[in-house]
Amino acid sequence: MKLPELATDLARQFQRIYGRTPRWFVAAPGRVNVIGEHTDYNDGFVLPMAIEQYTVMAADISRTSKSITIHDVTVGETATVDVSQPVEKGLPKWSNYVRGVIAGFQQRGSKIPALDVTMLSTVPIGGGLSSSAALEVCTATLLETATIKKLDPIEKALLCQKAEHEYAGVPCGIMDQFVSVMGKENHLLLLDCRTRETKLVPVTDPSVELLIANTNVKHELGTGEYAVRRAQCEKAAAIMGVRSLRDATAEMLESAKGRMEEVVFRRARHVVGEIERTLHAAEGVRASNWLTVGQLMYASHRSLRDDYEVSCKELDAIVEIAEAIGTAGGVYGCRMTGGGFGGCAVALVKANAIDGITEKMEADYRQKTGIEPAVFVSRPAAGATVLRS
Repeated sequence: MKLPELATDLARQFQRIYGRTPRWFVAAPGRVNVIGEHTDYNDGFVLPMAIEQYTVMAADISRTSKSITIHDVTVGETATVDVSQPVEKGLPKWSNYVRGVIAGFQQRGSKIPALDVTMLSTVPIGGGLSSSAALEVCTATLLETATIKKLDPIEKALLCQKAEHEYAGVPCGIMDQFVSVMGKENHLLLLDCRTRETKLVPVTDPSVELLIANTNVKHELGTGEYAVRRAQCEKAAAIMGVRSLRDATAEMLESAKGRMEEVVFRRARHVVGEIERTLHAAEGVRASNWLTVGQLMYASHRSLRDDYEVSCKELDAIVEIAEAIGTAGGVYGCRMTGGGFGGCAVALVKANAIDGITEKMEADYRQKTGIEPAVFVSRPAAGATVLRS
């Protein structure tokens, strides 16, 4: 459903639960990272876009409570957050993303009103499309509206990131929140994770679309592996005498190869190469050079699979299917996206071939894995939006 339809549905739910019409509607999107994986914590570049999948909230000042009451229509659960005192962690578990954002506003001296809220999300949970960032940014956008206190976009994104760190216990980078706040329709967002500088990269060619394929698997072995890889990257940087792998070159890495464990070298080779690929891909998108962008996406996937070892057989299957379809069938490139070990792949495809690609990808993936994928298309979407204030 498009945003206006989601808002209409949510208004009905609000009326049913609270017996009146909501005053405010706000929304924030999920995201897909087109290229630039595991570069964020190495001070590198990422190239994400906001997707046409959203968390949406409808709200009004509460007439009966001193708390914020949020009913999640998607899962059928209600969270109550007492805003008359400093907000702490609590249950249900998903409410901690909301609680952390409310606490961030409290720490900035905002007087948080008691609110009645209904919420729904079309961002797949656990698919690596940043459902958590969409929830955080949607909450922050609602609080900006309700308190009439608009934050600087970078401050807003960092507040949401801090909420995820401190209240949800997830040490995420800055990409997800930045693009959910700052995404722009028909643009990718080139983000420098060291300086936090952002550049919009226009996608004006209507002949291409981004196709997202959810493998519908998430392998638990990924949980502790990110910390291991981060430590390996830090070790490689220390051996080369640089602040982070952002400052390393392929030549520097090659000359230091003899002083590194083989696995540390491969981890660093992925990051150094991925930073370069991301910058080249941004140039390719600006020039509508889709063949080049597609090849960079395939190279990214191979590096993530072989050097960084964060892919899995299901993600590899999606990419193999895309390569078999090829440019003749309408696929320029494909790669895993997100942290890895499951989740989604993203493909750059010809708009006039989407139906055939989707049908082929679903059928072949089902045959290879026995799993039903979820495949959808998205143009680059706008970031956080106030639908009614």
